[in-house]
Amino acid sequence: MNIKNVNLHKTIFMSVILPVNGISPIMGFNCFVAPNATIVGDVIMGDDCSVWFNAVVRGDVNSIRIGNKVNIQDGAVLHCTYQKTKVHLGNNVSIGHNAIVHGCTIHDNVLIGMGAIVMDNCEIGSNTIIAAGAVVTEGTKVPSGCIFAGVPAKKVKDISEELISGEIDRIANNYLMYSSWFK
Repeated sequence: MNIKNVNLHKTIFMSVILPVNGISPIMGFNCFVAPNATIVGDVIMGDDCSVWFNAVVRGDVNSIRIGNKVNIQDGAVLHCTYQKTKVHLGNNVSIGHNAIVHGCTIHDNVLIGMGAIVMDNCEIGSNTIIAAGAVVTEGTKVPSGCIFAGVPAKKVKDISEELISGEIDRIANNYLMYSSWFK
């Protein structure tokens, strides 16, 4: 195919960042929000975070607190339960593509795998991986330093230092790099 002239359209999309009941999202320094991501209501995000394409962070019915160097990947949803549960994410957390994180606490250095679901009142300990497709049922307390997988999710093994640096840290650092490409 010999194409001599290609006209490219540049369509400008804007992220949906909206107040709810007079409370607007607050973002830290050096954050990237994709053009079709949605962040609404009582959301406070730390520094070096990214919210990717089609991700939704809904702080409309309760608060969402996000630490530093957190990435919320494409299609992920963060939400709460009205007057009952909040979302709290620590530092260096990766929320995988199409994951659902609902009304729970996730401590530092955690990877939530693609398509995983973490339900209300769960607590995910530091240095932990929730495997892709896992369903962490309501109220589950996941200890630090392990891998949970399955439906319902159960501990499959302790996490090694190699997985902490090779997966959890690597993914968080990569997403910080990827976000710089869009700035």
